[in-house]
Amino acid sequence: MHHIPTFDRRPPSQGVGFPRKRLQVTVIDLVNKGPAKSLFARLMNANLASIMPQVVAVWCEELGHDVRYVCYTGFEDLHGELVDQADVVFVGAFSRSAQTAYAISNLYRRRGAVTVIGGPHARCYPDDAARYFDYVLGFSDKTTIDDVLRDRAPQRPMGRCLSAARQPTALPSVASRWKFIEQTIAKAPFLKFIPMIGSMGCPYTCSFCIDSVVDYQPLAFDQIRDDLRFVLGKLRRPVVAWHDPNFGVRFDDYMSAIEDVVPPGRMRFIAESSLSLLSEPHLRRLKANGFVGILPGIESWFELGNKSKTGRLVGMEKVRQVSEHVNMILRYIPFVQTNFVFGLDSDEGREPFELTKRFFDMTPGAYPAFSLLTAYGRAAPLNLDLQKAGRVLPFPFYFLDGNHAMNVRPLNYQWAEFYELVVDATRYAMSGRRLLNRFATNGDVVTKLLNLVRATSSKRARFQGQVHHLLRTDASVRRFFAGESRVLPQFYVERVQQGLGPLWDALPSGALMHDENAYRSDPPGQSIGLISTRPQPPLRGPVLGAPAAPSLQ
Repeated sequence: MHHIPTFDRRPPSQGVGFPRKRLQVTVIDLVNKGPAKSLFARLMNANLASIMPQVVAVWCEELGHDVRYVCYTGFEDLHGELVDQADVVFVGAFSRSAQTAYAISNLYRRRGAVTVIGGPHARCYPDDAARYFDYVLGFSDKTTIDDVLRDRAPQRPMGRCLSAARQPTALPSVASRWKFIEQTIAKAPFLKFIPMIGSMGCPYTCSFCIDSVVDYQPLAFDQIRDDLRFVLGKLRRPVVAWHDPNFGVRFDDYMSAIEDVVPPGRMRFIAESSLSLLSEPHLRRLKANGFVGILPGIESWFELGNKSKTGRLVGMEKVRQVSEHVNMILRYIPFVQTNFVFGLDSDEGREPFELTKRFFDMTPGAYPAFSLLTAYGRAAPLNLDLQKAGRVLPFPFYFLDGNHAMNVRPLNYQWAEFYELVVDATRYAMSGRRLLNRFATNGDVVTKLLNLVRATSSKRARFQGQVHHLLRTDASVRRFFAGESRVLPQFYVERVQQGLGPLWDALPSGALMHDENAYRSDPPGQSIGLISTRPQPPLRGPVLGAPAAPSLQ
C-alpha cells in the first residue's frame, strides 16, 4: 500500500530518544540545483540565499551543537563540500532542487548521518521527500528542530513528518544570523543583499499560490528596528532585500520603523509587493526611504484584479491601466520587475500573449518575468482540482522552476500551440529592440547594467524553443505531454544527468520520477493544513529553504 505521511504535531521531547550530546550539524541551503555558468548568476545567486536555513543554523547553535553552514550558489564544488562528517544534516530546497537534495541525503545516509529536509519542497511533496530523508519538516520552530536533534533516529524506509502548529511568531535577529549572512554575501562580487523579513503569509487568495492558505502575520516592528540598526553598523550603504510574500500590507508601520532608524540615503531596499499597495503617496514615501526595486505581480490580464488594483477590468483595458500604473512606479523606483503567469485557465487563444507584448511596448522600463503555471504538489487548493481532473504531468522536480516545464495540461490550448505562443512572447520581450528601449528608459546605471546582463544571460526562450520543436517532431515527447506515457523522454533525462553532474550517481533508485497525484490520494485535513509558503520563484516566508530575495532568476 502507498504510504502517505502525516505531519505529527506533538509536544516537545522530554528526554525521548538518545540522550542529549553535542552534535555535528550541517545546514545546506540549495540556492541553485546544479552548476551555474552565467554572468547574471555569478552576480546574483548569492543574494538569493534563504533566511530559514540561517535561522535553523542559529537555533542549532543555541541548542548547544556545532554547526557548519553551506550556501550552494552553483559556483562551489558541491560534491567537494559534502566531505564533512555530520551527525545530522538539514537541507533547505525548492522542488527544482529536489533531485540534488535527494542525492545529498543519500550520500550522508551512507555515512551514518540522519538527514532532514524542509522548505517549499518538503511542504509541497512530503510523501515523496519522506522516501529519501529521515525527517520532513512543515512549519518549523526551535522546538521542532530540538525534537529532531534529540531523536535523530534513522527513519527507514519512510521518513517522519514533523510540523509546528503554525509559523513562528519571532525569528533570530540579523545580528545572530550575521556570520552566516556574511559568509554568503562574500560570494557576491558586486551587489550584496541583506535578507530581512517583517511578515509571513498573504492577505490575497490566488488559487495557485501557497501563501494564500497562510494567514497574514506581521513580525515585531521593534525587532525590525533593531535589525536595521545592526545592518547600518556593519555596511556603509547596505541593500536590504525584504523576503515578505507581500511587503507593505501594514505600510505605515513598516515605513515608521525604517524612518525611525535609517537616515536618508544610508540604506537601499528591494521588495515584492502588489500594485494595489503601490499608490502614488506610498511611492513617494518609498522613494524617500531608499527603495530602489519593486516586484509587483500582475499574473493575468483576465483575473486577479484585486492584486493589480484593476477591479473587473480585463483585456486591453487592464493593460492600459496597469501600464500607466507601472510607468508611474518607474518615476519613483528605478527597478521594476513585472511578474506574469502563462497557462491559467482564463487564457485562450493569442490574446493573452499579444496583450503582454503590448504591455511591454507601452511600459518599456519594466523587466519581464514569465512563469509557466505549475502545480507544486500540495502547495495550493487549485492543485487538488487539477489532480482530480487528471491534468498534472509527472515532470521531474528538476524542471519545476516556472520556466523549464509546465506540468499542467492547459485547458484551452494544444501543447505545441501553447509553446509556440510562449516562445514568441518571451523572444519579443527579450528582443534587442526591447532591450535597448529598456536600457534607454531605465534611469539608474545599476538597473541599466543589471537588466542588460540579465536579459543577455537568459536561455529561457532557447530551451522553450527546443521543447516546441520536440513537440512537433518527437512522438515520445508528445505522448508524455499528452499523459499517454510515463516514460520520461530522453531529452529530459539527459538534462537532469548533465545538471546533477557527479551527484547523478548518488541519486537514489526511483528518485527521478514521482507520484504527481499524491495530493488527490490524501486530500486536505492532514498534511496541507500544516504546511505553508509559496512555490518558487518569488520571495517567501520562513520555512527551511524558503527563497531568498525577490526572485531575480
